[in-house]
Amino acid sequence: MTAEEKIKALTQRFSVLEDWTDRYALLIDLGKSLPLLPDAEKAENLLIKGCQSRVWIKAELKDGLVYFKADSDAVITKGLAALLLEVFSGQSPQTILDTPLDFLEQIGLREHLSPTRSNGLNDMIKQIKLYALAFSLKK
Repeated sequence: MTAEEKIKALTQRFSVLEDWTDRYALLIDLGKSLPLLPDAEKAENLLIKGCQSRVWIKAELKDGLVYFKADSDAVITKGLAALLLEVFSGQSPQTILDTPLDFLEQIGLREHLSPTRSNGLNDMIKQIKLYALAFSLKK
């Protein structure tokens, strides 16, 4: 599935939920769907700086596609990571770099996050894009 198709599917899943309590529940469910990152993989260099919660994002390049793993000690933050990984994991580095994230505004996510969570989301996005940039330069 392309990143664009994944974004469309996520946007549809969120748009049918009118109440933000339900949207947060969906976000939490997305986070619960992430496999736990083993403690041995929760290295300091994978920790996202600037997040209020502790969140780790790990990336690997396999057959030209970037695959991500993530974990967090907070359910909303883990849900935000899961949302991003849903879109970006399994995509090429160039696709990750080129994909706009305006769907975050379309589903109303940015306006319903606290400033610290919003900053953390931005830091996760930045790290994912940095991984993609690093992998694209390895060619």
